Amino acid sequence: MKGHDLLADKIVVVTASAGTGIGSAAARRALEEGARVVISDRHERRLAETAEELGMLGPVHAIPCDVTDEDQVCALIDGTAERFGRLDVMINNAGLGGTRSVMEMTDEEWSRVLDVTLTGTFRCTRAALRRFAEQGGGGVIVNNASVVGWRAQSGQAHYAAAKAGVMALTRCSAMDAADLGVRINAVAPSLATHPFLAKVTSEELLRDLEKREAFGRSATPEEVANVMVFLASDYASYLTGEVVSVSSQHP
Repeated sequence: MKGHDLLADKIVVVTASAGTGIGSAAARRALEEGARVVISDRHERRLAETAEELGMLGPVHAIPCDVTDEDQVCALIDGTAERFGRLDVMINNAGLGGTRSVMEMTDEEWSRVLDVTLTGTFRCTRAALRRFAEQGGGGVIVNNASVVGWRAQSGQAHYAAAKAGVMALTRCSAMDAADLGVRINAVAPSLATHPFLAKVTSEELLRDLEKREAFGRSATPEEVANVMVFLASDYASYLTGEVVSVSSQHP
């Protein structure tokens, strides 16, 4: 997609950006809009492959990071500043799902999803805000939530609870960060299909979910990434603490 310099000269970090999902699409769109991008993921091989691919579009630097590890999160932010001199935009995309009835869900399954999806977003938000404060204020955080934070779906209690938590974290941290001149918003996709999702979700469930969408199809990762780029840009200069639904799903 042809860019319009919406993020010209901005330093953007995207977590969970290896592969073909929303994270890599967000990194690609940021590059197309003139940003210098740090991509991060816990899968180092896929991260290196993604960095090589995206490097054809602009300046890309890869830093492995597991968002459940505080030291690695801090190293991601510090490494970004060392490489590019500062941080301007933090896109918190890391999340972990799964399908399991509450009756069958183990403590470990519950805790793992919450630790990656909610607490991981908290860790990255905290680290980014501390960096913004050191830089004298200003900056943007964009979180990836989900419509299941609002809507009921069987087998998704852990994921839905985590994503509802991301929404609440977005609203409250935006108030904490306002005095720093930092904006914090989130997107809430309903269904964005990519190869990894197809591997962990049955075709029958995907077809059922697609039927619920007004357009009869899922979003592409790029369509979600476009909204992330908007929220990261100066066009969203008066938006903070908002959760934007990227969905055509019927209530």
